[in-house]
Amino acid sequence: MLQTLRNAWKIEELRRKLLFTLLILLLYRIGNAIPVPYINVAALQEMFDTQFGGTVFGMFNALSGRAFSSATLFALSIQPYINASIIMNLLCIAIPALERIQKEGGEEGKKKIASITRYATVAIGLLQGFAYYLMVRNYNMLLPGHTTGIWEAIVIVLSFTTGSALIMWLGEQVTEFGIGNGISIILFASIISRLPSASITLVTNLGSGAVSWFEFIAVLIGVIAIIALIVYVSDAERRIGVQYAKRVVGRKMYGGQSTHLPMKVNMSGVMPIIFAQSIASLPATVIMFIPEGNRGTISNALLSAVNSQSALYIIFYFLLIIAFSYFYATIQFNPVEVANNLKKNGGFITGFRPGRPTSDFIKKVLNKITLFGAIYLGLVAALPLAFGTQSSSIALGGTSIIIAVGVALETVKALEAEMMMRHYKGFLE
Repeated sequence: MLQTLRNAWKIEELRRKLLFTLLILLLYRIGNAIPVPYINVAALQEMFDTQFGGTVFGMFNALSGRAFSSATLFALSIQPYINASIIMNLLCIAIPALERIQKEGGEEGKKKIASITRYATVAIGLLQGFAYYLMVRNYNMLLPGHTTGIWEAIVIVLSFTTGSALIMWLGEQVTEFGIGNGISIILFASIISRLPSASITLVTNLGSGAVSWFEFIAVLIGVIAIIALIVYVSDAERRIGVQYAKRVVGRKMYGGQSTHLPMKVNMSGVMPIIFAQSIASLPATVIMFIPEGNRGTISNALLSAVNSQSALYIIFYFLLIIAFSYFYATIQFNPVEVANNLKKNGGFITGFRPGRPTSDFIKKVLNKITLFGAIYLGLVAALPLAFGTQSSSIALGGTSIIIAVGVALETVKALEAEMMMRHYKGFLE
């Protein structure tokens, strides 16, 4: 990884892309430090540290780099964009007109879908910004003299909405002019930003005896094992042998060679975890906006049931990861389309006739490896919750590790692809 970065830095165009990506991340971190007016930030942070550490709000806080508990401009982080992307993916399957735009529209179709997603992000940002305002008002976290003003509500909601739209724009700039997927890199920066404070806290707890050396070594071994597993599974793939028939075009003969069709075990990457978190946290999010004084025994029981450390939440979270893994794999890999492309190019899988039998076989293989990849993602993300290693933070939790390592691997692969493209370009010239 370090060697790849070192080699990329020597290429002027890639160096500019890396510097541009770092500049966008710097702007993102600056936005994370700009507080929204009229909110008592000190009281809000204390409430998060004492009450919300193990809840879904604690997860939001960790995934936003503590911007959520600091009520900064980027407090909503990438959640509105992720929710908008989920909605658009589902609508493209449910609505035939959107599906045609996505599949048959080419670049223009992609631009239309992206434009609709942007508008949906702003709309969801407005809703979540208003929900955030209700939360700080219900918990008396507004500054004295600003508890009931309409102007204060407008400023707070629009600030959060603008921040979510700006994050979406920054992510798009990284995707277009930088290296890797912009939204994923911003999420990676948010998670990594917690490491210094988490390390200081861990050292302090070791010094005070709050954490024993045995517990520290056990957690360290667990983190290393999870990272090794993530790297291993990320590179794992199922290879299906493909044979191309010989054909004569003019005076030349083509085909006749053997190759393989690679299918990644973890084809969907970290996206199922990100999507699952957004959906699994919705019930607790809705309940938390009810003022404590107005909560009855039913809402309190529901709040306890959907807490991020409850058995119901962990099971629901695990099942959602499996569901989104299949959903994302279906979007990315179409067995019918792959079988048709093989047939057009004179390729076939040994033992299966071209067409329907080939697509059925590919679909069967896809379902098997997707199940394995989905269970792997679910276990890595849910086991730390089950064992309570995220009671106050998910800085060392499976979800954070798998997102951080997955994004790092994807970015390095994108960098290697850029380097290879320039290598071949120079060779051809």
